[in-house]
Amino acid sequence: GIEYIDSYVFNKVEDIRFNSTVGKFVGYTELGLKNAETWNKGSELAQELGQLESYCKHNADLDYSVALDKT
Repeated sequence: GIEYIDSYVFNKVEDIRFNSTVGKFVGYTELGLKNAETWNKGSELAQELGQLESYCKHNADLDYSVALDKT
């Protein structure tokens, strides 16, 4: 399977991450925890899931198809 990760970093510290395996935002700092809670309840989560469907899965299918063609 594929895994889509979208990290948000400030001053070289990862505050928050969307991970498609978990299916939600996870916070790693005090601010990240607060934002993750808010973003998981709002439109941000739907946007990330949309990116996963439209971009990642589409391109993974293309890459897989090209790999099969080369074998």
